[in-house]
Amino acid sequence: MPRQWNKGETLEQYKERMIDSISESYCAAKWYNATIWLGHGQTASCHHPPGHWIPLEELKDNYTAIHNTKHKKLMRKYMQEGKRPAECEYCWKVEDMGKGHVSDRTFKTEIFKDEDIHKSAEMPWDENVMLRTLEISFDRACNFSCSYCNPAFSTAWVKDINTYGGYENIQSDGRGHFVDTAEWAKPAAKHEEDNPYIQAFHKWWENGLADNLEEIRITGGEPIMHKGTWKMFDWFEQNPDRGRNMRFAINSNLCPTKPKLLERLIEKSWFIPNLEIYTSMEATKDQAEYIRDGLDYDYWKENIHTVLKKGNIHKMHMMMTINSLCLTTITEFMDEMLEIRDEYGQRAPSMTLNILRFPSFQSAAILPEHIKTFYKDKLYRWFNSPRPQMMLHDGEKASVQRLIDYLDIVKTPHKNTAETPKLYHDFKTFFEQYDVRRNKDFKETFKGPIADWYETLQADIPTKEDILIKKDTIKIYNRAGDPATTESYEGGDDVHEKVGGWDTKNDALGGVKVE
Repeated sequence: MPRQWNKGETLEQYKERMIDSISESYCAAKWYNATIWLGHGQTASCHHPPGHWIPLEELKDNYTAIHNTKHKKLMRKYMQEGKRPAECEYCWKVEDMGKGHVSDRTFKTEIFKDEDIHKSAEMPWDENVMLRTLEISFDRACNFSCSYCNPAFSTAWVKDINTYGGYENIQSDGRGHFVDTAEWAKPAAKHEEDNPYIQAFHKWWENGLADNLEEIRITGGEPIMHKGTWKMFDWFEQNPDRGRNMRFAINSNLCPTKPKLLERLIEKSWFIPNLEIYTSMEATKDQAEYIRDGLDYDYWKENIHTVLKKGNIHKMHMMMTINSLCLTTITEFMDEMLEIRDEYGQRAPSMTLNILRFPSFQSAAILPEHIKTFYKDKLYRWFNSPRPQMMLHDGEKASVQRLIDYLDIVKTPHKNTAETPKLYHDFKTFFEQYDVRRNKDFKETFKGPIADWYETLQADIPTKEDILIKKDTIKIYNRAGDPATTESYEGGDDVHEKVGGWDTKNDALGGVKVE
């Protein structure tokens, strides 16, 4: 989609002219973009706020309520009034770093037409809105179990917890990422045709959504493992005229356990005029395989080349999840991506750097200052060398500079984070258990500043024998309720955390609670 910028306009100037003229908290994603987990029935306006439940009673008379929930409408009202929804804290934190930083609300607004932006600003806050961009997930099935992921998004993680039980002695993460199998994320129905959320999606799809969407993107889990994904491929193949102007994108780890799935993806790509692939990585080789358990790094790189050479791929995107461990080889990884760009030009992966906040003890922000400074300086030297300056586009440069400043300024991952000793404790106890369960070795993999610091940490660590005991039953924790409501949000990301860890004196960042 073409940017609606004035000639010579910077991102910051666009933000001031277009976005802040509506309100200093406006974001078009609240109106025109959605992430919808159709399997179990949650939605969010983008990947930063926590998902909230789609009330089934709202779907009875309004199938568009898979996006137009009462909660989202209330958040739109706040934005029209210039109030900062606390669930959007990620962007407030970036913007309040100063130095002219633009947050993702700018990137998630500038993709839409000026006329649509003005329309959203003027329409009644409780009006139903037609989506322009949509991200859907049919299921949590996935063959990876990344360190920062959890059973809500990966059946490989479910298998881990079912085998050995929940991780023990985690003190800081009230969301309970690693304690049970996230039963709440199971599909709402055994068969897709019985799932009310998928039913609502298909009804909306055939009644206006397919003809108004500019982009649809399928996520997971790993989407090529789910039949719903292939039904969408079939729709595009069978409806070439209706799908001609729509960008069709898919997330994939590009490491299927069944190679025929990748072959099928390549075959189907030739029926899609504007197919884009999103894949994820942020480190190289052993470090990447440690973070993304299930990954074969060389196989993944080989498949990037295979897909770009044999498939009809309009564009590929690299989603980098910036966590505490990837800093060890992040510059080496970006160099490898630039090498691929040399070979494939504009189709080669573009890079987006998304800063991890949850689980909080794996955030880069928790690292001690000397380690953050070490990797900040390394990243700064790389960024200011000739090749990145010549080859990175403006959005990539902004993302890298944002990370440099994040490592320099931010002291805590998010509001209501536990105090530093708890974060350090959980970092150690988690990865000690992770090593035993996954047959890995943290200290061997991350030799250098991080491994040296890791050795000094004290934690309550179960014995190897206790970790490997097969569990007959798994305790299911009740995490019912809506984590994204204003009433429960308390100005931070995690209602379960009661201790203050946000350094307001030094950071002075984040959103305010709105009543």
